[in-house]
Amino acid sequence: MVSLFSGRTLIRNNSDQDEVETEAELSRRLENRLVLLFFGAGACPRCQAFAPVLKDFFVRLTDEFYVLRAAQLALVYVSQDPTEEQQDLFLRDMPEKWLFLPFHDDLRRDLGRRFSVRRLPAVVVLKPGGDVLTSDATDEIQRLGPACFTNWQEAAELLDRSFLQPEDLDEPARRSITEPLRRRKYRVDRDAGRGRSGRGSGDPQRDPGAGAELW
Repeated sequence: MVSLFSGRTLIRNNSDQDEVETEAELSRRLENRLVLLFFGAGACPRCQAFAPVLKDFFVRLTDEFYVLRAAQLALVYVSQDPTEEQQDLFLRDMPEKWLFLPFHDDLRRDLGRRFSVRRLPAVVVLKPGGDVLTSDATDEIQRLGPACFTNWQEAAELLDRSFLQPEDLDEPARRSITEPLRRRKYRVDRDAGRGRSGRGSGDPQRDPGAGAELW
């Protein structure tokens, strides 16, 4: 996962906008986690409507007010805003644990092409190794809320070893009876995002209307 942002600077969405620029800190924030790439723009009404839903989803999984221990989850906002001011305005009320790319980093556009993002908003869910678990989870998040994470965690075979007793560390993870169905559901996206960096050209065509197509 770290390789996706290797050599880049991510920024924390806190008041000081602290930079995450060392490989060690980047690894600490992204490794062994499911990573959500949130493609959005403040000028998109659908993004404005979805943002509070995604914010609540993220907070309920990571804030100690709701959970004893934060879920193995990270979110990177991949801005498609036309100006830095609009990007900052959109992020102003979002969680401090969110990360985002600097506005002038071309990786914002490259990621959209790599993961074939056509409409906004879009949430690409990545496994810890960088493979795509689902190419767009916006509908799933709206329908299921935080329950999505359990499905994704099982489908990605994400093992939280800190909850296991030392004698149990080498035991295989127990799977539920629905695990084969979940694996089949997410298998269609397994190879999405691989080798697509050269696809598409040009800048996104943003329409302040609902969900204009991109690239």
